[in-house]
Amino acid sequence: MSQAQTPYQLLGEDGICALTNAFYDIMDELPEVASLRAMHAQDLTPMKQKLAMYLIGWMGGPPRYADKYGTVCMTEPHEPYHIGPEQRDQWLLCMDKALEKTNASEELVEMLKVPMFRIADAVRNRDGASAASSDSNIIASH
Repeated sequence: MSQAQTPYQLLGEDGICALTNAFYDIMDELPEVASLRAMHAQDLTPMKQKLAMYLIGWMGGPPRYADKYGTVCMTEPHEPYHIGPEQRDQWLLCMDKALEKTNASEELVEMLKVPMFRIADAVRNRDGASAASSDSNIIASH
């Protein structure tokens, strides 16, 4: 019996970078994720790089994010934002569409479904409807 591959082994760094780029491109395109997009700086380039580094380690590859930033805690950098179920679900919608856009295998999509929900829900800090923080560029700085 063969051992299951990690998402990192299935995608590789280039695939994770492509997924991250697609994720933020979709965030820019979908009007239904406007409150999520409003939490980010106009230039998404720094976030594309940070999320890619984070996902590389999170998916089983080298700890690029931890090596550069020293921590992989995702809750603390998101504390300034009012992130409720709506923003969590918007994030998941962008990720689902990014997986589609990058032609992720059914195996990978199933492998990531529950862990992606858990990570998106872990940064949620509000229970009900929520709105973005008035300081909309903080995410760009973490």
